[in-house]
Amino acid sequence: MEESERTLFQRLIVERDWQDYDRFLPRFEQAARDLATLEGPPNLATVTIEKRQFLRWAHNDVRTLPRREARRVLAHLFRPFTVETLFAPAGAGQDAPAALRAAQCGTEHPAAMEDAVTAAAEESAGFAARVEASNVGPHTMEQLEADLRRIVTTYPNRPVGPLFEEVRALRDRVFEKLEGRQTPSQTRDLYMAAGVFCGVLANASFDLGRYSAAETQARTAHMCGELAGHNGLRVWVRGLQALIAYWDGRPGDAVRLADSGRGLVPEEGTAHVRLASIRARALGQLHQPAAALAALLEADAMRERLGGADDLPGGMMAFPREKQLFYASSTHLWLGGNEHLSDAEAAADEAVALFESAPPEQRRLGEMSLARLDLSLARLGRGDVEGAAHQVHEVLQVHARRGTESVRKRLGHLQRSLSAHPAATSPTAIGLREALADHHQHDPLSLPPGGTR
Repeated sequence: MEESERTLFQRLIVERDWQDYDRFLPRFEQAARDLATLEGPPNLATVTIEKRQFLRWAHNDVRTLPRREARRVLAHLFRPFTVETLFAPAGAGQDAPAALRAAQCGTEHPAAMEDAVTAAAEESAGFAARVEASNVGPHTMEQLEADLRRIVTTYPNRPVGPLFEEVRALRDRVFEKLEGRQTPSQTRDLYMAAGVFCGVLANASFDLGRYSAAETQARTAHMCGELAGHNGLRVWVRGLQALIAYWDGRPGDAVRLADSGRGLVPEEGTAHVRLASIRARALGQLHQPAAALAALLEADAMRERLGGADDLPGGMMAFPREKQLFYASSTHLWLGGNEHLSDAEAAADEAVALFESAPPEQRRLGEMSLARLDLSLARLGRGDVEGAAHQVHEVLQVHARRGTESVRKRLGHLQRSLSAHPAATSPTAIGLREALADHHQHDPLSLPPGGTR
């Protein structure tokens, strides 16, 4: 067969010495189990292939693409390549990285190539498939650490779009450093830095409403945490993955992802407090009061046992008490009823006060906005439209400067609750609905300019 006629799948199984069915099958079935654990559903773990199907793939006797479950497993096993790319001709003399570049620059998904968030996610996925190394000069790690701490410290107070491009450039710098040679300790530090920067990009992609891109960045961040041997980062990323699922309306996945991080023990810090709090919100959304309240108590107990240090760089990766409080308020709002409504208002009120006590340049604007919206929903629930409106107007001012997807979604939730409220025709409620409608028309949430690099 001519080299140009071979598919990328054929090239890759030869390169990896998987051309025999008995060698390929265990890798395929392990990929299915890994994907079932990471993304679900659980029955994906049982996906397998028959020998005649494998031989059709191996001999390029493919008339249609594999069934959906097999496509998912193949994409995971041969990430970052798509199934369409795997069964297209690889091209004469084309190596795997070149094939990846050709796939990324093709016309299959032209809209995605205009989106910097999607392009950045593809680059991180490509890096996850390479895992090589780079020379580190005497001041490299010191500068990277300084940049890293600056980013995680300023992230909660800065517009997300411009920051995204800055973090992307820093991530690329680390990826380049991981293409040469260095000492094992320097390699671990570089993987830690790469994991943090991919984690920040995951959080930024999530804040910009791009959940799929966020999940891709998070997977690479988690892989870097594994390579760095840093459980604190791995737990934090599991929490982020659970948070993405929660806001994407998949509370069951959020609980499963949070559970998968509970067995990892960070050296020190708040990552597990955050994980338990995220789990509580998801259980609240699932209307499982006993389990949700138990998760809140678990988070409180973990907070009591904390020491003074944290094995993460702080800033957006820290989980202060005020953030734990508004996660608790969200949990109580999901559970509903007068008692939970009262608990939600008390927790959100205390959270807002703590957020406001920080200097203006250090305030966690998105999180404070979410706490205010929890407080407004609790007050609206007990009929205090004036109290709710005050909090919402504060949020609208902040969101006009620093928009995030989670605040936008929460504003929509409040808008629907207000429309169905018994006091919906009061002057205050009418004015608030008009303010929300006007804000929606000029929604500041936007993506950074597109790119193909």
